[in-house]
Amino acid sequence: MEIAGSVAVVTGANRGIGLAFCRALLDRGAARVYAGVRRPQDLTEPGLEPLLLDVTDHDQVASAARTASDATVVINNAGIQGGPPLLGDGSLDGARRELDVNYLGTWAVSRAFAPVLAANGGGALVNMLSVASWRANSRFPSYAASKSAQWSLTNALRLALRDQGTLVVGVHVGYVDTDATTEVPGPKSDPSEVAARTMDALARDEPEVLVDETARKVRAALSGPLDLLYGTA
Repeated sequence: MEIAGSVAVVTGANRGIGLAFCRALLDRGAARVYAGVRRPQDLTEPGLEPLLLDVTDHDQVASAARTASDATVVINNAGIQGGPPLLGDGSLDGARRELDVNYLGTWAVSRAFAPVLAANGGGALVNMLSVASWRANSRFPSYAASKSAQWSLTNALRLALRDQGTLVVGVHVGYVDTDATTEVPGPKSDPSEVAARTMDALARDEPEVLVDETARKVRAALSGPLDLLYGTA
């Protein structure tokens, strides 16, 4: 995938990993970067074209695909974290919202832009996943479930879009230093590193990005016994 001269759409582009993706694309010569955001009036980053896009809004997704009909790269980055505790009482609305954004939102955008990418030569579809796609997290159980569903969707899209020549890329990483992880202790990857490694993978036509050591270790453990992922009882 040639990034220089490409036209990209990035969802959830107003901050964090999404903004890092936008900057990396411009740095590597993208001709145009549409920044998908819910409040275009608040986007002040130079060089980006604001694109009204709430991934849970069917009409906005369809409109975005029409506006960005020249897209050759689509990066599904929009995501939220805010589900309920695993045990105890309380509403499950936060879990439903995570599935709506992280899983169904990615599906909606991918489905809308698939014919756009086909018309423009195939291009690439990138889904921002997580180590949580592979390993359950008792602290954020519904987030992990939504990311697991998104990973399955990514693999299905890889099969479905193969014949039209679209490269489908899944990006996996542990904790990243964003607003969502301010209360989480321990090492975190910088958003710019996530973006840089993803750009490298695109340039090499690689379908999977393992950003940090956590992602590499968890990926390697998938074929082993459960205690490699969750320890012993």
